[in-house]
Amino acid sequence: MKRPVELLVLAGGFGTRLRSAVPGVPKVLAPVSGRPFLDYLVENWLRQEVTGITFLLHYQADIIDAFLAASRGSEHLKRCAMRTVTEREPLGTGGAVANAVRELKLTGSFLLANADTWLGSGIERVFEVESPAMAIVRVADTGRYGRVLTQEDKVVAFAEKQRSTGAGEINAGLYHLHAGLFQDWKGEPLSLERELFPRLAGEGRLRAVDLKTDFIDIGVPEDYFRFCRWIESERTGGL
Repeated sequence: MKRPVELLVLAGGFGTRLRSAVPGVPKVLAPVSGRPFLDYLVENWLRQEVTGITFLLHYQADIIDAFLAASRGSEHLKRCAMRTVTEREPLGTGGAVANAVRELKLTGSFLLANADTWLGSGIERVFEVESPAMAIVRVADTGRYGRVLTQEDKVVAFAEKQRSTGAGEINAGLYHLHAGLFQDWKGEPLSLERELFPRLAGEGRLRAVDLKTDFIDIGVPEDYFRFCRWIESERTGGL
């Protein structure tokens, strides 16, 4: 990396669909082979030379805060600045980012990641592409996620989950954004997926970064257990 990489992490969701598998635990702390899922993510981000991580919290923020506080003394976090921003009320994915941009007085570009999504690599590639940019991956069935439609290196539209089937590209949960995208935020809830990204795509401004890497979103029990099996197999085969 040629410059410090600031990574904001969306970790404030309610994790409703995963509660049947991991009741009472925030989704990002779901246990995987004796370690919280978030521990694997942080380790992977640091391996890709991320220099600062800010967790955007809301639901069960105190539990995640306690985990992060206990983790700060670990060897692999000594070289990384780590902080949190907690919303008093849910603001949606875009509102969480806008709130953090305001609180931290960010002015430049930054990376944003979902805390329930594993991407084996891609940090450097996404960071090298001019913002706004979205990582995409190809999956066998887009029905759970919705499809990302691209033309050359641009995202041009999104197909909703209910209208998407079969193989195709999806939003991989990793973005290169700029603080200026949120300068007009009025403090109200805002969705990246339903509001900001479709608008940027419609304006021809949202770049697509096609990643060829392991991907999984642990938001539903079957995929959470699939990730667990992958880790227990010492990451043999693909996800």
